[in-house]
Amino acid sequence: MVRPVRWLFGDQLGDTFVDGPDQRVLLIESRRVFARRPYHRQKAHLVLSAMRHRAAELGDRCTYLVADTYREALEQVDEPLSVVQPTTWAALHLVDTLAGERDVERLPARGYVTGREDFSRWAQGRGRRRLLMEDFYRDARTRHDVLMKGAEPVLGRWNFDAENREPPPKTGSLDVAGPWWPEEDEIDAQVRADLDEMAAGGVVFVGEDGPRRFAASQTEAQAALDHFVEHRLPLFGRFEDAMLAGDRWMAHSLMSAPLNLGLLDPLEVVRAAEEAYVAGEAPIAAVEGFVRQVMGWRDYIWNLYWYLGEDYRNENALGARTPLPDWFRELDPSGTDARCLSWALSSVREVGWAHHIPRLMVLGNYAQQRGWDPQELTGWFHRSFVDGYDWVMVPNVVGMSQYADDGVLGTKPYVGGGSYINKMSDFCGDCVYDPKKRTGPTACPFTAGYWGFLNRHREHLSGNFRMGQMLRGLDRLSDLDQLLEEHPDLR
Repeated sequence: MVRPVRWLFGDQLGDTFVDGPDQRVLLIESRRVFARRPYHRQKAHLVLSAMRHRAAELGDRCTYLVADTYREALEQVDEPLSVVQPTTWAALHLVDTLAGERDVERLPARGYVTGREDFSRWAQGRGRRRLLMEDFYRDARTRHDVLMKGAEPVLGRWNFDAENREPPPKTGSLDVAGPWWPEEDEIDAQVRADLDEMAAGGVVFVGEDGPRRFAASQTEAQAALDHFVEHRLPLFGRFEDAMLAGDRWMAHSLMSAPLNLGLLDPLEVVRAAEEAYVAGEAPIAAVEGFVRQVMGWRDYIWNLYWYLGEDYRNENALGARTPLPDWFRELDPSGTDARCLSWALSSVREVGWAHHIPRLMVLGNYAQQRGWDPQELTGWFHRSFVDGYDWVMVPNVVGMSQYADDGVLGTKPYVGGGSYINKMSDFCGDCVYDPKKRTGPTACPFTAGYWGFLNRHREHLSGNFRMGQMLRGLDRLSDLDQLLEEHPDLR
């Protein structure tokens, strides 16, 4: 019997996705992916570099095809195929269709700590509004015996969030080693030349070109992980929600991109952090916060993408229909005078990345306040971030960031005024706007936007017990009419 060739997608690039050293592999570089919509130049570079580095590692075991579409490439392959479940609904439908036309063995998903079957068992009987991440996270910790002492969490606590919410230090920087960076090679040089050729042929990219900053091979990814655990993890937790104008990386791990390319096994990443805690090399708050991100939030989002169904992406409970402005779509920081927003857009433009607080409380917050279309925003995040994939961004943006699912993923909208940004960053001191003002020429667009959002959705949110105090604050505003007159986009 001929062993099927393992067809790997571009985010299934680690050893986790093959079965043994003699597994033959098929990789397909589909040029139409980048031709359909504008992708960040550095994201396109990273994906192609990672695929080609994997092909080079596999040598004669790998057939690497470049074609306009997957179907066009597959017409050149007449052997049986095996496919690990892909990470998007669209790719899954393609595989399902192909399985009706040719010999395709379909395998369960890999690359996540909690599989779909385990998640379904956990979720069964809870209902859509009881799929709480904290409950899921504790269940996963227990099942995999991570940071546990018998049946109880170490030190008797599951959650150290309270210790992980410090504002940034007044010095304007963290006393922490910088991230590990890869060195580009001849593969990267060829990728850059090919992308230049695509751009000359009419393919549109956004953002700036390299250098490549994220791991594109398993060896690089392991080096980046080891460096983070040894040098940066100890300081990660305290300031994970803070922002600094002069330090976009702070103590964050930068593991999301290699994890989402399949270059690292998430449980091994978790174990590395756990070992640092056991050895006394990193405090529990930092380690627990990192573990929560990797085997908690990441797996929770992955599983919700499938569990909530294909139509979840279209939810729009708040009726947000405003198109994204050109300056935002094109990553043009000059489109706004708000320092925090301009900084966040600059970070995405320059490196295709910003950590979770600029994503949620600057970019997403601003969009939600102005009623920008959540589906368009989801696509923007997907294509503009090096770690952005459909499964990542649909629940994160539709649910977490924009509250378009009406509370399935989050119990209240993540909307906040300038005071939050002022507390958790050093942006506001040099900004032309005053976070304390909601009207007048120096009114902070986030502060004005916060009250405009609450006013616009007062009736819809009135039944949410977590919003009661905020909504009552509207009745104390003497200048609400002036605010809406000055900011017609908030009506």
